[in-house]
Amino acid sequence: MRPTDKFTHLASGSKLFGTTRTSRIVSFSALFFAVCAFGAVGVAPLAPDAADLPVKKITQELNLPKIDEQIAALEASEQHFIREEKVLRGDTLGSLMLRLGIDDNEANNFIKSDATAHNLLQVKAGKSVRAQTNDEGELEWLQASLQEGSDKPTRTITVSRDSSGKLSAAETSAKLERRVEMRAADIRSSLFAATDEAQIPDNIANQIVSMFETNVDFRYLQRGDHFNVVYETFWQNGEFVKTGRVLAGEFSNVGKLFQSVWFDETGGNGGYYNFDGTSLKKAFLKSPLEFTRVSSGFSMRLHPISGLWKRHTGVDFAAVTGTPIRATSDGVIESVGPHGGYGNLVVVKHWSNYSTAYAHMSRFAAGIHKGSKVSQGEVIGYVGTTGWSTGPHLHYEFRVNNEPRDPLSVSIPNAAPLAANELSRFKNVASDMTHRFTLLRPERQAEVMKLAAK
Repeated sequence: MRPTDKFTHLASGSKLFGTTRTSRIVSFSALFFAVCAFGAVGVAPLAPDAADLPVKKITQELNLPKIDEQIAALEASEQHFIREEKVLRGDTLGSLMLRLGIDDNEANNFIKSDATAHNLLQVKAGKSVRAQTNDEGELEWLQASLQEGSDKPTRTITVSRDSSGKLSAAETSAKLERRVEMRAADIRSSLFAATDEAQIPDNIANQIVSMFETNVDFRYLQRGDHFNVVYETFWQNGEFVKTGRVLAGEFSNVGKLFQSVWFDETGGNGGYYNFDGTSLKKAFLKSPLEFTRVSSGFSMRLHPISGLWKRHTGVDFAAVTGTPIRATSDGVIESVGPHGGYGNLVVVKHWSNYSTAYAHMSRFAAGIHKGSKVSQGEVIGYVGTTGWSTGPHLHYEFRVNNEPRDPLSVSIPNAAPLAANELSRFKNVASDMTHRFTLLRPERQAEVMKLAAK
C-alpha cells in the first residue's frame, strides 16, 4: 500500500469511527429520555388539557346608576344617630345636649318649659342619658331614668318628636332587671370597713345590722369575724339603679355562726328566719340605738349629780344629740312627756308583763302620744340631755312587772316560728341559700381555683 493510501485509509477509518460513536451517543440519549417519559406517564396520568374543555359564555347587561345619581340618593336618605352620655358634675342642659350631638333650640326650650320634661334636669351625675338625632342634629327622642330613693320606684322620662315635628314628654315606670349578688367579707376593724372593702352598698350593710342585731352586738366585733351575704340589685340598660333586699346572710361572730334567710309568707307578710324555720326576730332588740357605746351599766354607781352611791336601774348609751331612738319591741305608748330626773321620757307597754322606758330625750318623734301603737325598730324620739344628765345619752330601762332588769343579760324570747303549712316552701328557699353560702366559703373557693388551674 502506498503511503498515501495508508494515510488515506487511516483518515477514512478515523472518520468512520467518529461517525459511529456520535450516532451511538445520540441513540442512547433518545432512548433514555423516551424511557423517562414513559415512566412519568405510568406514575401520574396526565390531566386533560384545559383547551379541550367546553367553555360557555354568558353575557348580561347590568344597569348601574351613574355616579351623580348615587350621590343624590345618599343625600336624599336621612341618617339617624343614637348616642349615650354620662351626666357630669357641673353639666348644664346645653353642655349635655352638645355631647349628645343635639343642635335643636326648640328641644332645649321644650325641656326647660315642659313640666314633665323638666324632670330631666334632676338626673344625677354619673347617670346615663340616651338620645337619637337626625343628620342635622334635630332631636328625635331623648331618654333618662330618675331614682329618688331606694324605697321609691324608678321613673323613666322620655322626650320625643312625632312625624309632624311636635315634641312631647312622657313619664313611665322603668322596667328593671333584677340580679342576685353574693359577697363575702372578713372583719378587720369594723363592719362598715369590711363592707366597703367588699364593695357592698351601705343600704345592704344597714340591713345586715338589722338582720343580726338581736344576736350579734356590732359594737364588739372581733378581728377574724366573717360574714357572707346574698342580696338583690336592680339594673336598667346595663346601669345600676338601686339595691333591694338582703335575701340571706350568715355571720360568724367569736366563732359562733348565725344564719338568716328572708321568707315571704302567704298573705304578704315576710321576715327573717333561721334555716330551721324559727324566727330570727327576737321579741326585743338588744339596743334602742343602732351604733353606740355603753357609758354606764346596770349596777351600783356614784351618781353623777348627787355624788351618792345609788343603784343604776338601766343602761346608759352614749350618743350625740339627735341620734334616733327606736322602740325595742312592738307595743303601745303608756306615757310620754317630762318626768323629773328622767327628763323627756317615753314608756312603752308590751305584751304580758314587759315594758321599756327611754329617758333624757331631746324631743319626741312625730305622732308619738299616749295610746299610739309602735313597732319594733320604729323611731320614738331622739337622744338628748334633759333631766338629771351631764351629757347627751339615752337611759334605757327594761322592766318586768315594773321591776327594772338588766337588758344586756335578761333572757329574751324569740318571736313565733313559721306555721307548719309554710315549712315545705321555706325549705326550698333555705336550700337554695345554703348552696350559695357553700360557694362563698373560702374552702369552696379554693377548690374552684384548683379546678380552674388544671
